[in-house]
Amino acid sequence: MKKLIFAILTVPIMTISTYAAEGMVDVKSSFEVKETGDRLECLLKDKGMTIFNRVKHSEAAKKAGVQLRETELIIFGNPKAGSPLMKCAQSVAIDLPQKALIWKNSEGQTWISYNEPKYLQKRHNVSGCEELILKIEKILADIAKAAATK
Repeated sequence: MKKLIFAILTVPIMTISTYAAEGMVDVKSSFEVKETGDRLECLLKDKGMTIFNRVKHSEAAKKAGVQLRETELIIFGNPKAGSPLMKCAQSVAIDLPQKALIWKNSEGQTWISYNEPKYLQKRHNVSGCEELILKIEKILADIAKAAATK
């Protein structure tokens, strides 16, 4: 009976958690936000990515009188990957260039979050680019893991 009650109470929590994270990949970082962002930016450049911008949301919020935990966004991409993807489904351009969010949660844990390539594939009904999606997925996962771990 206790197991049944536990299952009934946990299912809604798990569902909410899964729903909230749909389409996002979250990687726990061993470093603070700035260092994680610096590491990520360096790794992206090493892989031939263009860094279009680094937005420090928490600094902008402070200027607006809003207290926000450390939050940065790195906007990056590579036309060699993005252009063929847009050729498969032009609407994917709304989600390109790629973005990586580096943020600190309420417990003080730093995270790297980015759009899951398969989610973008589904969202934009991308067909004919399955190999490219898998390649992008692996590259992003490898870069995020390297940036987040010692």
